[in-house]
Amino acid sequence: MPPHSRRSEPVVCRCGGRCVQRSQQSSKRSRSVEDDKEGHLVCRIGDWLHERYEIVGSLGEGTFGKVVECVDHARGKSQVALKIIKNVGKYREAARLEINVLKKIKEKDKENKFLCVLMSDWFNFHGHMCIAFELLGKNTFEFLKENNFQPYPLPQIRHMAYQLCHALRFLHDNQLTHTDLKPENILFVNSDFDTLYNEKKSCEEKSIRNTSIRVADFGSATFDHEHHTTIVATRHYRPPEVILELGWAQPCDVWSTGCILFEYYRGFTLFQTHENREHLVMMEKILGPIPSHMIHKTRKQKYFHNGNLVWDENTSDGRYVQENCKPLRTYMLHDSLEHAQLFDLMRRMLEFEPSQRITFSEALLHPFFTGLSAEERMLCGRGASRNLSR
Repeated sequence: MPPHSRRSEPVVCRCGGRCVQRSQQSSKRSRSVEDDKEGHLVCRIGDWLHERYEIVGSLGEGTFGKVVECVDHARGKSQVALKIIKNVGKYREAARLEINVLKKIKEKDKENKFLCVLMSDWFNFHGHMCIAFELLGKNTFEFLKENNFQPYPLPQIRHMAYQLCHALRFLHDNQLTHTDLKPENILFVNSDFDTLYNEKKSCEEKSIRNTSIRVADFGSATFDHEHHTTIVATRHYRPPEVILELGWAQPCDVWSTGCILFEYYRGFTLFQTHENREHLVMMEKILGPIPSHMIHKTRKQKYFHNGNLVWDENTSDGRYVQENCKPLRTYMLHDSLEHAQLFDLMRRMLEFEPSQRITFSEALLHPFFTGLSAEERMLCGRGASRNLSR
């Protein structure tokens, strides 16, 4: 279908018929609103949207759409990240659901004490849902990748983990499950860094200056009373109850957080797989046997025989798992108390049985966090959670 055939009215510029000013110094320019074949809005540096947002850079692109950096001329030329959703029905509807969640979070956390990314505005631009956010730094995966997957130092992991538990406790206290936690969806407030030389590894490393973070991407967030889709979470962070189709609830986020903390600590994913059976085998190799009651309850009996996982260790995949998946504690880099405490916290987050997993309220009291400074604790605001679902 031609990119403009969905519009009955002529569109002469990005303001819906009014001239678009590239900058205060430049002349006005008119151009039709245009989408590419995938439904992305075609936009350039200097374009204005909604008579307010001037595009000054690109921040990335995904299946949902793209994110651009803008100057908000209605708010003292402050910088924002503008998420521009594809002009495709399913993405537009998903964006509306995300906006609903973000509005309720903002309603209940006016002072932004609970470290969820802050939505400042939203609007529909010729079929493209647009969401304006505070401009943040790189996400924690991007920083890890640009640092050649050198792990984060343990003190930094401690502070990031504490903030993550703090934010997610707020969501869970308010009957909301994120369902898509991963390093890509955790953003640094500011990703400025220092470059240090690591003598042991004989290489340079980037060290983030400020480990303050925000939880982002609420496109899949689900209230307790809403319909729960069968499959949630990105593969590497997906809990066993989702793979076994046993139903899921808030403990889903706890499992994902355990996987994230491991990735920060070692620089690679704990469960490096794209297939259900292999994923379950990896879980058993690292965490021990899947509880028998979960095996008996699942409809996915094709993975089991006589209550045991069916798996051929003589295949290339089987040999990979055998050689690379070891009990969790063998991944510890140092035999010290604080490292042991982190692994104890991770192990409690990675319980097979969801009801046995540590909650975020309990996690915040874990001994691993006794090493936090008063300043780091203070940065996580205090406040009573209120029900967002009403």
